[in-house]
Amino acid sequence: MCGTYNGRGIVRTWKNKTLQYYQYYIYQCENPACNHPWGPYGTQWNLVGSFCNIDCQRNHIHLYIFLDHQEERIKHMKTAKKIFKIIGIILGVIIFALIGYIIYLFASYHRLEDNLPLEVESHAADAELTTEKEYSALTYNIGFGAYTPDFSFFMDGGKSSWAKSKDSVLKTVQGAGELVASYDPDFVLIEEVDLNSTRSYHVNEYTILKECLADYDTVFAQNYDSAFLFYPFTQPHGKSRSGLALFSRYPVTDSLRRRFPFSKFFDLDRCYSISRVPVDNGKEFVIFELHMSAYGNSDAIREGQIRMLSADMEKEYEAGNYVLCGGDFNHDLKASEKDAENCESWAYPFPREELPEHFSFCLDNLSASEKDALWDSARNADMEYVPGVTYTVTLDGFITSDNIEYTEYENVNTGYSYSDHDPVYMKFKLLNK
Repeated sequence: MCGTYNGRGIVRTWKNKTLQYYQYYIYQCENPACNHPWGPYGTQWNLVGSFCNIDCQRNHIHLYIFLDHQEERIKHMKTAKKIFKIIGIILGVIIFALIGYIIYLFASYHRLEDNLPLEVESHAADAELTTEKEYSALTYNIGFGAYTPDFSFFMDGGKSSWAKSKDSVLKTVQGAGELVASYDPDFVLIEEVDLNSTRSYHVNEYTILKECLADYDTVFAQNYDSAFLFYPFTQPHGKSRSGLALFSRYPVTDSLRRRFPFSKFFDLDRCYSISRVPVDNGKEFVIFELHMSAYGNSDAIREGQIRMLSADMEKEYEAGNYVLCGGDFNHDLKASEKDAENCESWAYPFPREELPEHFSFCLDNLSASEKDALWDSARNADMEYVPGVTYTVTLDGFITSDNIEYTEYENVNTGYSYSDHDPVYMKFKLLNK
């Protein structure tokens, strides 16, 4: 009889024990002089059984020899246990860290209350506003001092989550402040002013702006104070404390923070401030400064913010006051709702029909050609600014009540030198009616 090797395989026994078997064909050799010795299997192999299957038609026998490689099996099992143990430890650390981070987010989660009185720092000369006299106002989102023309932001699809450097933040905010001061406005509304944020190297930008605008009453309304964001992993955005800064050449007697509706866990706090300046006819000039939600928030939140703002403005007008509302509306102010399909999701056209009676955007009083000629006040930050290539849009501007007459309106073109926004400047009169 002779045998030839025909492969091996794995079988699982009734005790659920895995064995390795070798299969041989055993057949009648036609050469009587031939000797086919069985090969040794090594001392570590244990013969645990065999099974024969005779195939009469093919004149050979299938012989299955079952061998148990015990020492190797134990060695492999130990190695596998070590691997699974290491994987388990790593997964445990990740899960523990994730649970800890969630606890941290909930423990540090706090939203500022609504109708929060704001502190007014008084530096302006003691004077009252008068009717039929020309005044000026400027609004500017300075983008926490990060947005040099070559900066792109990760939340817009760009690269960076921090400004380039602390020195860059200092120079950018200083440049923005000096630009504002060069227009010598009576009222200044500045958004995205960081106080102590990871993304802007903990520079107090409000202090820099106050040095540039020294002879103004100032009010700061905190927009948000977010917990440390561990994303993106290569450069975590960190902790952010930012808000709205108002500067007035005329004494501000009172200021209040109103809290916008927002998505509780998926959006930063949003607010607007309401500040009051006396007029010599016994009325008040009421300034609303805002920074509305962006990044494609839900229609319900967007509509809720507009309704709340409109109700407050209408209440002030009915009290006989003059109302100016300015800031970053995060809506496409040039487009109509008919053009919504052609607008970015984060820059939806502002629904004019939601404004209360007696109120309008200043740019809506421009002719069509004047409006088209306006420089867009903001650029998309998904890439560096490339003229003619980067998407631009007008997000910033002013709403006024009809007892205010604007006399000049300009979207200032700096080529987005200090921010992803450029300033909007206007002159106006308080009407005696």
